[in-house]
This record gives sequence, structure tokens and C-alpha cells, in this order.
Amino acid sequence: MILAGDMGGTKSHLALFMIEDGNLQLLIQKTYQSRDFSGAEEVVRTFLSSQRDSLAKDPLETACLGVACPIVGERCKTPNLPWVIDAAVIRKTVGLRKVLLINDLEANGLGIPILSEDEFVILQEGNPQVEGNAALISAGTGLGQAFLFRQGKVLHSVASEGGHADFAPRNELEMELLRYLLVKTPHVSYERVLSGAGLFNIYCFLRDTDRGEEPSWLKERLEQGDPGAEISRAALAEEDELCVRSLDLFVSIYGAEAGNLALKTKAVGGVYVGGGIAPKIINKLKDGTFIQAFRDKGRLAQLMESLPVKVILNPDTALYGAASRAAMD
Repeated sequence: MILAGDMGGTKSHLALFMIEDGNLQLLIQKTYQSRDFSGAEEVVRTFLSSQRDSLAKDPLETACLGVACPIVGERCKTPNLPWVIDAAVIRKTVGLRKVLLINDLEANGLGIPILSEDEFVILQEGNPQVEGNAALISAGTGLGQAFLFRQGKVLHSVASEGGHADFAPRNELEMELLRYLLVKTPHVSYERVLSGAGLFNIYCFLRDTDRGEEPSWLKERLEQGDPGAEISRAALAEEDELCVRSLDLFVSIYGAEAGNLALKTKAVGGVYVGGGIAPKIINKLKDGTFIQAFRDKGRLAQLMESLPVKVILNPDTALYGAASRAAMD
């Protein structure tokens, strides 16, 4: 029995897996609102207390939690939650023999080989090199990035904190966006632009620089709901031109940064787009805006056209990846 977790800034997903005939079998999964809990150990305790009957038959010894934060040793502080997560504390309070903490994008990367072809949407066919490196970029509550490389038939996933690297504008409009955001925060990372909050930042920039008017019905929605989700919905339904322009700029910057990551990893094995936002705006990602920005790399545009680009549809990819990592030990 294995406990796997995908602990994000918005939601925490926990699941129990069994290994049967060398394959991972998902037994049960639950999702919790992360901000309803004081820390990861409380989420884990809540989940395990609801599974006492199952665990009485098959005791749990090992857990692997994919966490959206930079992990050093066995400890991390989450950037989008007031949590400090310590593997030793979880082992002690929950009573497990082994608790592994890995970055959530590392977990996502480890889950990719488990997926079937119908769990991806292809944005660019490219010419995949089976032995080559790959890359993963995921916009959601934050912006995650990971490097994927192969040794023989094994795909290894290496976490990074590339989402916190400096935002690099490509044109006059994006330079204005950077100047706008610098007034609000001393460091403008890609996560400040490519995330749910980032889409709202883009919207506010376009609104506040007189590039569109905010209708009263939309203002009410933004105040009552999740601003990023509301902007996406209005844009995809073509209900508001300001939202359409905001999502268009968001997707263009997303494609450009995916291309940057592909260059840094020479991802001839493919580029994967994960996270919670991509599946919800899949029609926008398919309209060419993302791929045009992805390819726009000057003298290496031809290389960029050869790289496969796929969107991950399975929301449980990180859970399978965390379970796979736990099963290695």
C-alpha cells in the first residue's frame, strides 16, 4: 500500500495505490481545499482517518508527496500557502516508515510515461526523438517547470524553480506590462504572468492602461469568483473583448516561455504542457497563438518546429508519478 499526494496551492489530492503485477492500481482518491488546513500533515491525517478500514487490512508504510515548492533536504516552505512541510514531522505524527517529499512537477514528470496517448492533446506533431530530453511546463496556481531526461528506457524527472525566473518581455506591449507590474512588486517572475493570478494581472494591466472597458457584470463576477477562471470563461465565450485580449496575451507569453524551456533543455523528445489551466483553455491553445510564440526563436525557429508539443489532460498525473516514485524504494 502506497500513499501518494499532489499538494498544490489551491487543492491537495491524496490517493492510496497498490502494486499488483508490477503495475500501480489506484484504490481511492480524495481532494481537499488546501487553505482549509494548517499544513500538509493535517491533510494527510484527515485522509488517512477516513481510510481506517482499508488500512487495517493492508498497513501503510510508505508515502510520497509531490509539493508545489522548492524542496531542500526533507523540508520546504510553500510559496503560495503559509505551510512549512517537513517529512520527519509527517513520519512521526502519522506513523509511517518512509515519507518522501518531491517537487510537484517532478511528480508530474514521473507520471507522464504511465499515461496513454488519448490522455494528451497534440498542439504540434513535430518529429520526436525517442532518446532525447523532454520538458514540462505547468501553469496553475503557480508556474512549474521540470526537465525530463532518459537513461536507457527510464525517464527521469528533475525539478526546477524556473517559474520564478525573471519575466522577459518580447515587445513593447510586454515591456509596458513589466513596468506596470514592477510598481506592484519588486520582482516580476514568469509566475506573476503565467498563473491564475497572472491572467488577472494581465487583465488589470490592459484595463488600467485604457485598452478596454470593464463592464459592470464582469466586475461583479471578478469580485465574487476566481478572477482568472472568470476571465477565461468570458474570453472563451467571447462575452467581453478585454477578456479575449487578456487570454490572447496570456497564451502568447505561455507559448514563448514553453519555447524558452525547450531551448534550455533541447527538448527534442517533446514538450509537455501540464497544470490545471491548459485543459480548461484547450481550444484557445489549439488556435495557433501558443505555437506561433513557441516557434518564434529567430535562427532556431526550424528546430522549434520539429519539437512535439502535447497538453496533458489527466489531472491525476502527479499522483501516479508520486506513487511511482514511492514504488522505486
